[in-house]
Amino acid sequence: MPKEKPRSKLFILDTNVILHDADCLYNFDDNDIVIPISVLEELDQFKRGNEQIHYNARQFLRRLDTLSNDNVDGEDDSLGSQKGTVKVVVNHHWHPDVEASFQEDNPDHRILNCAYKLAEDNPDRDVVLVSKDTNMRLKARSLKISSEDYTTDKVESIEKIYSGVRTIENFSSDIIDKLYTDSNGIDLELIDSIEDPKANENFVLRNGQKSGLATFSFNDKFFKRVDKPHAYGISPRNAEQSFALNSLLDPNIPLISVTGKAGTGKTLLALAAALEQRSQYRQIYLARPIIPLSNRDIGYLPGDIQSKIDPYMKPLFDNLSFIKHQFKKNDDRARKIDELLENDKLVITPLAYIRGRSFQKVFFIIDEAQNLTPHEVKTIITRAGEGTKIIFTGDIHQIDQPYLDSLSNGLSYLINRFTGQEMYAHVTLKKGERSALAELASDLL
Repeated sequence: MPKEKPRSKLFILDTNVILHDADCLYNFDDNDIVIPISVLEELDQFKRGNEQIHYNARQFLRRLDTLSNDNVDGEDDSLGSQKGTVKVVVNHHWHPDVEASFQEDNPDHRILNCAYKLAEDNPDRDVVLVSKDTNMRLKARSLKISSEDYTTDKVESIEKIYSGVRTIENFSSDIIDKLYTDSNGIDLELIDSIEDPKANENFVLRNGQKSGLATFSFNDKFFKRVDKPHAYGISPRNAEQSFALNSLLDPNIPLISVTGKAGTGKTLLALAAALEQRSQYRQIYLARPIIPLSNRDIGYLPGDIQSKIDPYMKPLFDNLSFIKHQFKKNDDRARKIDELLENDKLVITPLAYIRGRSFQKVFFIIDEAQNLTPHEVKTIITRAGEGTKIIFTGDIHQIDQPYLDSLSNGLSYLINRFTGQEMYAHVTLKKGERSALAELASDLL
């Protein structure tokens, strides 16, 4: 007798999953999905706005509407071949067990109530609440409801995130010497101590007092020396900064990510590289996502829209000011920065303001990219036209978005998916160069 196919799981989606990924419905294989009516009520509050979460809310509601319109027989809405179904559940009657556990009537508790009833009504199925809210998952488990994080676009382990830099000890001193004497670099076939080098991966090669910096060119399979580059008055202060600036100045690498804790020079190096190569691009864009203080909308701040936004853009202006102060007042390079700003050749703007645009021959720096979702990162990169270079900078350990963490943010996702691609380079900066005090505070606090 053939073995009966096990019934599919039943997933209940929290609002934050949809705001994180508008396409989430199609990431549950052949399992069925339930949307509590409370989720739709919450999404209604996110329909208006220019941020990615507002776009995701609108996109999801449109998609759900299309699925409902295609359904003429009143059954659960099919998600397509080899996919499950989706339905909206209207259920505002409280289960006594849930009502006794949570006195407050709010959307989260209504979603939990829905999940509890579904689990009770479907004892032969695995009913799972999917939420990116840790507290929500804990509440669900207190009610004996299975709960999971939405991990479709999540990196497996923080320890496995590619750093872009490898240190090789006891490396052949002869090959280190050859690295400095041969301008063409060293053929991969001559080196057996480096396993599986990635495209544009960087190496610190050491043997006693001898050391050398090299990067791996995937096209010709050569290790090439990395000298200490300079860009618009800025010089690297350590090996990682040298690697980062070398990649930033390489015209053959259109996509770069630079991570590191505060004070490691991520944004400064990217901006210096942009100014150094300004003649090769039509515009330089510096953008960052606006994360309101304490998750409050910026509307509460006084003044017009520009006054509300300026505080969030101040770190970018600070880096620009630092570069300007490398030169004397009458230096043409300092005046050039003011000229670029006045002529809109150098634009500092919130990330939301560039939605829907395409970029041709633009040097595009996205600061604080750890606060972006994987979908937002994808949206930005797919806007890149010919001759555009995109730089993502950020600290994956410093997340300001409530439903992102070091594994689920867009920057970590980018590194994980693009590692080894010829058009991509990544460097993790480790040493803070802001000041000795700042470095000590970063390590101790």
